[in-house]
Amino acid sequence: MVGKRIMVGEFGRPHGVRGLLRLRAFTADPAAITAYGPLSDEAGTRQFRLTLKGPDLVAVEGVADRDAAQRLTGTKLFVAREALPPTEEEEFYLADLIGLRAVTEAGDVLGVVRAVEDHGGGAFLVVEGRQELLLPFTRQVVPMVDIAAGQLLVVLPAEIVVPPESGKEAAA
Repeated sequence: MVGKRIMVGEFGRPHGVRGLLRLRAFTADPAAITAYGPLSDEAGTRQFRLTLKGPDLVAVEGVADRDAAQRLTGTKLFVAREALPPTEEEEFYLADLIGLRAVTEAGDVLGVVRAVEDHGGGAFLVVEGRQELLLPFTRQVVPMVDIAAGQLLVVLPAEIVVPPESGKEAAA
């Protein structure tokens, strides 16, 4: 997936007066965030080289004082998808789900995964089609993910009502 970038962390508040920053790492091993090479901001216009100084503390190359560190607070950090380690069988990065078709067992296309969000209660898929669906990303609701085929199987929970379509084509 050339060009896809994945958010791996975010700068927090400054620490001290020498330009150190708190870091929220979204990697399985928080220390691994420095192994992916330079990270970039969301627009891809700035690059950051980090040196880990503690479990959640980093020095950023070129940032030497608290004021410069303060300006970076809240900056989301991205890495090219290709820089991340390969996944195991039946394992994938949530960002790989974006763009997949959501298909029911009957073969009806519900739409395309526009986003994967997690606000603390577990991940859910935002599926855009004739109507937007928010689906819990659980094995019960999404029993099969096929990245190579570009789709995932969806078993709609009883709480989600999707009006019948006049055919099996997607509105996406």
